[in-house]
Amino acid sequence: MDEGGSLYLSLSLSDIPMTHPIDSARRISRRMKLRGLHVLAVVDQHGSMAQAAKELGMAQPSVSELITGMEAQLGVALLDRSPQGVHTTRYGRALLRRAHVAFDELNQAVMEIQYLSDPSVGEVRFSCPESISASLLPPVIADFAHRHPGIALQVDQGPTLTMNLPELQERRLDFIIARVNKPLDEDRFQADVALELLFNDELVLVAGKASRWARKRKLSLADLADARWIRTSTGSWGDAVIDETFRMAKLPPPRAFLSTLSVNLRNHLLSSGDFVTVVPKSVFALNAARFDLRMLPLRLPRPWPVFLVTLRNRTLSPQATLFLGVLRKHVQPAQVAR
Repeated sequence: MDEGGSLYLSLSLSDIPMTHPIDSARRISRRMKLRGLHVLAVVDQHGSMAQAAKELGMAQPSVSELITGMEAQLGVALLDRSPQGVHTTRYGRALLRRAHVAFDELNQAVMEIQYLSDPSVGEVRFSCPESISASLLPPVIADFAHRHPGIALQVDQGPTLTMNLPELQERRLDFIIARVNKPLDEDRFQADVALELLFNDELVLVAGKASRWARKRKLSLADLADARWIRTSTGSWGDAVIDETFRMAKLPPPRAFLSTLSVNLRNHLLSSGDFVTVVPKSVFALNAARFDLRMLPLRLPRPWPVFLVTLRNRTLSPQATLFLGVLRKHVQPAQVAR
């Protein structure tokens, strides 16, 4: 912190051109201000000095002056300027990668200070697919709200893990709860991502209580070959398991009458018609009574693993840690793979 109260950020020497002596790089790291980094981030977001100045409530010459000053300190161009706008150079991108981490750590520190002064406030943001929000999540959130009523939750919907990873890696999410649609190969994920198995969810065949399938005392896959199937999208875990189950019985996979990822739509159709579908057992358990669903007496191969996904080397806020503590209490010990 300088005499005017401005905060400085220590930069990694690997991001500074090696033409500078080490002592010069140290001097630069001592003088780099977070204010300038924030301005650079907003310019990068808009691709325009004028738009960035408008958002920041600054004069455009002041924005330009701040960035020019950083470029002079570092000895490289952070922006390419043209009549069409500005574009961040590779040096600017390297600087912003580290800046995002620094901003996140500062935000986490502020949240921790707030929590220490008042443990009843704060926010937790995460994402999960609808099949988690329609099964595991409601009782967890109800329990958490009872224990910590002042902490706000924001839950984003994301059908796949890979779609949500950028949000996590850019630190806009605290964590992800995800179903993995393929056998897990941790090498597919970047080294900064940590995976924790929460439980293995069984897949079950489901129909409405009033359907002819639920009334049958004896049922075989051959009986279901011509049923009105509600299937999920091609390539999803549930869709692959249906195909695999019928192939193992030497039967052609059933044709989809409807393809959808919507749990709510499937529940309503099952309760009012002669449909059949495959759902995670956790989804069935939460929705069976409300929608008069019945589990059909046919076993399916392969469980569907549910993972907690976090960033390595990132300290979670106390609020997120509290939520994960409640989440783990609701995971059935018998479901966790040993």
